[in-house]
Amino acid sequence: MAQNFSELANFLWSVADLLRGDYKQSDYGKVILPFTLLRRLDCVLEGTKKDVLAEHAKRKESGVNLDPFLKRKSKEAFYNTSAFTLPGLLADQKHIRQNLVAYLGEFSEDARDVFERFKFTDRVAELEDKDLLFQLVQKFANIDLHPDVVPNETMGLVFEELIRKFAEASNETAGEHFTPREVIQLIVHCLFAGDDEALSKPGVVRSMYDPTAGTGGILSVGEAVARSINSSAVVRLFGQELNPESYAICKADMLIKGQDPKNIVCGNTLSADGFPGEKFDYGAANPPFGVDWKKVLDAVKLEHEKKGFAGRFGPGLPRISDGSLLFLMHLISKMRPAAEGGGRVGIVLNGSPLFTGDAGSGESEIRRWVLENDMLDAIIALPNDLFYNTGIATYIWILDNHKKADRRGKVQLIDATRMYSKMKKSLGSKRVQISDEQIAEIVKVYSTCAKDATFSLEFKEAVKNGHGAAPAEAEPPRIVSKLFDTKFFGYRKVTVDRPLADGKEGKFKKGEKPYDKDLRDTETIPLTESIPAYFKREVLPHVPDAWVNKDVKDDADGLVGKVGYEINFNRYFYVYKAPRKPKVIADEILEMEKRFVELMKGVVA
Repeated sequence: MAQNFSELANFLWSVADLLRGDYKQSDYGKVILPFTLLRRLDCVLEGTKKDVLAEHAKRKESGVNLDPFLKRKSKEAFYNTSAFTLPGLLADQKHIRQNLVAYLGEFSEDARDVFERFKFTDRVAELEDKDLLFQLVQKFANIDLHPDVVPNETMGLVFEELIRKFAEASNETAGEHFTPREVIQLIVHCLFAGDDEALSKPGVVRSMYDPTAGTGGILSVGEAVARSINSSAVVRLFGQELNPESYAICKADMLIKGQDPKNIVCGNTLSADGFPGEKFDYGAANPPFGVDWKKVLDAVKLEHEKKGFAGRFGPGLPRISDGSLLFLMHLISKMRPAAEGGGRVGIVLNGSPLFTGDAGSGESEIRRWVLENDMLDAIIALPNDLFYNTGIATYIWILDNHKKADRRGKVQLIDATRMYSKMKKSLGSKRVQISDEQIAEIVKVYSTCAKDATFSLEFKEAVKNGHGAAPAEAEPPRIVSKLFDTKFFGYRKVTVDRPLADGKEGKFKKGEKPYDKDLRDTETIPLTESIPAYFKREVLPHVPDAWVNKDVKDDADGLVGKVGYEINFNRYFYVYKAPRKPKVIADEILEMEKRFVELMKGVVA
């Protein structure tokens, strides 16, 4: 069988030819995915089948819990006590449905759960009614999906490729199920780069958690990268996933890896945390972009109001139209405390969480809490067109609640939007990819906390000589890193009043200074500046009779003005490009006019 994941995925996709006409395209995955999983587990258990059956026969009448004995014999976290295998079912075509159902029923509990999430026994009955069951079993019985033939990482890519194809066929969103592998690699390498000393210790044990686990891509890559850094490292994987089919694939993958399947939970992370009270060394996630959280509104709001900072959502709640920041706060709540060595988080977000919401809003208060508690370590701007279901701007946030001394009180912003190579063939909205070399370059810039890197010489000289202005033809830097104090992103929004115009009247509270409501305005003053100095420099020269309304105060610190935080990423990395010379533009217009005249001659003729 071909090792290349796309070739194997195409082969499995060809099985859909059998289903055409009997099933809608959108339902192909409900048959093909569980059959693929079944054959995978079947192949994994093949080598120890006889030992398991012998142990089962020996102990089944003893009355003891057989689970640990049978797992020891299977050398896996699961087993099957049926004499059947998938190829063995072909010997009795007449009773293939009954035998297949019996075979499924003899898997250990966690493996049975995988097939129950797919409602596989219902599918088996449907397939027999359509006279398709034997043909499908025959097809899959001839595929060797043993990990020695198809490694775990390749198998994960196969499942992702199948899900993407099924989603395309049914006009559904594939991106909600998985994250491009290069993005996962970048997240994981950045997480580990900040924990390299601890991770390199012999026999070190680390935990990694993904609250939106999908098919388990982040967890799988995390374990593989950790083991490549330190072969003796033990990485315990934990995840929660809402979609039952993605959960089933993730759990099956964990079973095969020898991970504890109880550490993979099905359910909604925001309304029903699957790991209450648990803390982890690493957290990583790619939550859905811009998805509303109406369904969990009551549960989230109740936790926010009743538990406050003792719960997950103490700082505030974002607008209902986008729940991304809820996942950010959830991940922060799962970080191992600083006193125990601290935790690190990597999360993919779109641009909205950077700046949405005015001072005092839920989004701004969440950013304020993260920054004032010095948990934000870095933000990396990724290239557009990197994801399967969207071409919008995306960012990786790296958080750390136990920063190294040289990073305390600082936030590193990295513009890596030019670090990509174009793909020969697009996959949905995905048109570009980040190479291994480019990932290494970004991680190096992050881990060394570099302020700038990889400028072209021409650009570097232009900036040096032109006070920040590069000529239009200069090549821009491929990657730029900048360091900021956490306070840099904060501001106070103060209310500015002016006296009533002559003859104008108004009603005011006792002791309130009369002001003209039509002239009321606001000023946004950086936290790094004093209000009087800013006001004297920026406001009074233009409106000498204005004053700051000191009655409008911040709820948290009681000082004048509402405090807000925003991260205007593009503004910090803007590079001025001189406009083209008028003669160049004029020549281009003349050339276009000539081409237009030639085209019109052809039309008139």
